[in-house]
This record gives sequence, structure tokens and C-alpha cells, in this order.
Amino acid sequence: MKPHWTGVFPAITTQMHKDGSLNLDATARHVEVLIASGVSGIVFLGSLGENQPMTGAEKRLLIEVMVKVVKSRIPVLSGVAETSTAEAIRYVRDVEKLGADGVMLLPAMLYKGAPDETMTFFRTVAKGTGLPIMIYNNPISYANDMTPEMFTRVADEKKFVALKESSGDPRRITELRNAVGDRYALFTGVDDLVMESSVMGIDGWVAGSGIAFPAENQRLWNLLRSGKWDEARTLYRWFQPLMKLDTSVHFVQYIKLAVQECGLGSEWVRAPRLVLKGAERKAVLKIIHDGIRSRPKLPRAKAGAR
Repeated sequence: MKPHWTGVFPAITTQMHKDGSLNLDATARHVEVLIASGVSGIVFLGSLGENQPMTGAEKRLLIEVMVKVVKSRIPVLSGVAETSTAEAIRYVRDVEKLGADGVMLLPAMLYKGAPDETMTFFRTVAKGTGLPIMIYNNPISYANDMTPEMFTRVADEKKFVALKESSGDPRRITELRNAVGDRYALFTGVDDLVMESSVMGIDGWVAGSGIAFPAENQRLWNLLRSGKWDEARTLYRWFQPLMKLDTSVHFVQYIKLAVQECGLGSEWVRAPRLVLKGAERKAVLKIIHDGIRSRPKLPRAKAGAR
């Protein structure tokens, strides 16, 4: 089966003002930088996009505005992180009307479902929309694990076109390929497993920390897709400390701080999150500034290259 989506689909932050209100203009400016870097799509309102602390009206407004900003240049996906099946269906129907090209669907938040409950949730939401769906598997953060065997059982639902695999175990890529072949486009969602996952055979990458370093992020993906392993390994080793910013409980604050230090946005977050301070902030800034100082010189990208 030809994958519905491939390439780098960064999970973008939702830019805020200092008071925690939406800064749609700043978000739009970051979108333009990411598109210019060569990304293949953008995921709004993922975990990094602070989906959960936003109101339903804010989320719908953001998607409405960003669809107009992107202007069909690349696919626009919205994260779906509702706490009930009914609310998830209502949300996917609304973003479909607003012009989104697809959704990245989490299991129902705050509930650790049994396998049949989790699969029923995904199937029921799928029936409520005409949009293609990327299923997001993140058992470390969200307690529900969609196993390869479970993906075989929902493979008959054609709206499920891609999987974001964030179990933290790159062996899952091979296990999924053995279980479902090319039925789904496989994306890694763990930044510092992208090289290992690429060796195992993925179709895309939902990047996190790379939104602060989009040119390097896209360059790494292109090297991995071209099988230029030595060049990729060198770039990956530079990137790895920055990528680990995406694997902390404070990953939103860490990556927003990186975005700010790279001149692409600000660190302001939505409560209950707080901006970093003290020793933690100092340590994260050191990682970011070390990365900026040692930033590799990249070859000039060819126009339209992805």
C-alpha cells in the first residue's frame, strides 16, 4: 500500500503571549519557517502544542487560522486529545469542516482502557469523520499501548492511514512491519530514536525538538532517506543532546525555550505549566546554547528539495 503521508511532520508549539493567551501571529511565523525548511506536513495541537489546557473554542480557532496560513501547501493535521468518545467525534467533525487534512488521534485521555475499549474508541471516532487518521501510540505518557496485534485488528478501517510510534522501543518498527506490512505509514515520534527507527524502515517522523532547528532537522531526514549513514550519524551526534529535550516531563517548556533561543518564538506556556527557572533552566540553556555554538554548516539546499 502506498503511504498516505511520508516525511517530516513536525509537532509545532502553540505560541502564547506572556499571559498565556494565544499568539496566532507568532505561531504563523513559525509555520512559515518550517514550510521553508521542506517539511511534508505539520501537526498542530499535539502534546507539544499544549492541546489539553486549551479550550475547545481556542483549538478550533487555531486550526481555522492555520489552515488559512498554510494555504494547502502541505497537509495540516490536528491532534485530538479529548477525554470522551463523543467529544473526540465532535472535534474531528469540526476540524474537518474547518479544512484540516487529517488528525493525529490519541486514546481517550485520563483513562487506561482495556485493549477492546481502546480499539473501540479509535473505530468509533473514525466513523465520525471523513478525514484520514494517524493513530498516536505513546504508552509511556498516556498509559494505553496499541500493540502490533491490536493494529492488525483495526487494519480494516481505511481511515487509519498512519501510526506515530512512541513506545520508546525501536524494535516495535520491525514488529509492526512483520504484523501489518505496509498497511500503515509508520512514523517515529521519539526524536532520539529517529536514526535507529530509520534503519528499521519508517515512512516519516513527527519531529519535536527539531522545530527549533528546522534546517538541520530536514537535512538529517534527507540523509537518512538517502542511506547516507556516515553523514547522518555525524549530524545525529550533534543533534542528540537537543533531541533529548523532547523526552522530559517538561518537554514543552524545554522545546519552547529552544524555539525562543533560536529566534523562532517565545517560551511562554499555558498554565498549569510554568516557565523554567533556576538550575533546571540554566542546564537546559546550556544544552541549547552549546548546540547553537556548534551548529554544523549545512550545504545549500536545492529549491523544492524535501
